Amino acid sequence: MVAPYTAFAGPKLLASGPLTEVAVAVKIATGVMTGPIIIFDNATGRSIDLDLRGSHREIVARLSPPAAAEPASPAEPRGRGRPKLGVVAREVTLLPRHWDWLAAQPGGASVALRKLVEDARRANGDRERARAARDAAYYFMSTMAGDLPDFEEASRALFAADRRKFGELIAGWPTDIRDHVIRLAFADRT
Repeated sequence: MVAPYTAFAGPKLLASGPLTEVAVAVKIATGVMTGPIIIFDNATGRSIDLDLRGSHREIVARLSPPAAAEPASPAEPRGRGRPKLGVVAREVTLLPRHWDWLAAQPGGASVALRKLVEDARRANGDRERARAARDAAYYFMSTMAGDLPDFEEASRALFAADRRKFGELIAGWPTDIRDHVIRLAFADRT
C-alpha cells in the first residue's frame, strides 16, 4: 500500500505518509533546504500546494479533517434522499425507453441504478485500479522525471503495461524517484 502523500526535495524523498505528517516534515525541511520541495497526492500523482504558515500545531489543525458535524436540528427542513445513509439526490438524464425499463424493475429506478452501478464497479474494479495507478505514476513521472533519459520510452512502456521494459528504462533514474514511480504504478500488483 502506498502512503497517501509524499514530498520530494529535488530527487530525494523527504517524507511519505498522512498529509499532516508530510506537511510538518516539509515545514521543518524548509528551514534547512534551499531547493524546491514538491508534495504529491499519491492517489492522483499530482503535486499539491499547502499553506505552511504558522506553527506545527496550526498546520496540523488546518489540514486535519473537521470533526463530525452536529446533526441537523429538527427545525431545519429535511433534504431529499436519505442523508443519514449518505444517499444524495441528483439528476440523471435518460431516454424514455431507459426510464420505461427502470420503472419496470423491482424496487424502482433508484434500486435498479444502484445495482447496475455496483455490478459495474465489481466487474471493472481491477481495471479501474490499474488505470488509476498508471495515471498517478505518469503524473508523478511527468513532474519529477520529465527531463530524465528515456522518459518518453518509459511512458510508453508504462501505458503498455510492460513492467519489465519500464523497469529497464528507468533503472538509471535517481533511486528515490525510480522506487516511488514503481510503487505508484505497481503497488497493487506486486
